[in-house]
Amino acid sequence: MRFEQLIQKVDQAEDALEASERSAVADLRKVRTSWRELWTPGRIVIAGLAAGFVVGRAEPLRTLGKSGGLMQLVTMISGLFAGGSAQVAAEGAEQAAASAEQAAAAPAPVVAAPPLADEDALTLARAEATVQAARGVVHPVEP
Repeated sequence: MRFEQLIQKVDQAEDALEASERSAVADLRKVRTSWRELWTPGRIVIAGLAAGFVVGRAEPLRTLGKSGGLMQLVTMISGLFAGGSAQVAAEGAEQAAASAEQAAAAPAPVVAAPPLADEDALTLARAEATVQAARGVVHPVEP
């Protein structure tokens, strides 16, 4: 084959490709037009109702299948209780600190250990009250 013949074959193939491209674009335009003509307002409403019904029927089954929403609910409720118990622990710590201050102000019983300064005793009592509150066990100190 000569070079000129090869160039003619390439030109023919390009022309055929352009013709099929034009045909495909024309067919696509026809499909778009007929698709838009098919969607009348009544059909749109019916399709919306059917889609809503299908989604409404499938959604409860999907949430039971995956526990994402249930897990979020459990996490939220546990956070709520944790916040409440933290508040109770904080109030207990305040009460324990007040009791410790009262115990530090009261005369100390005689002990074999060397006596601590008033500030040291108060600091030690506060530390013990904080540790007890953090553990969740608060025993008020009797003066």
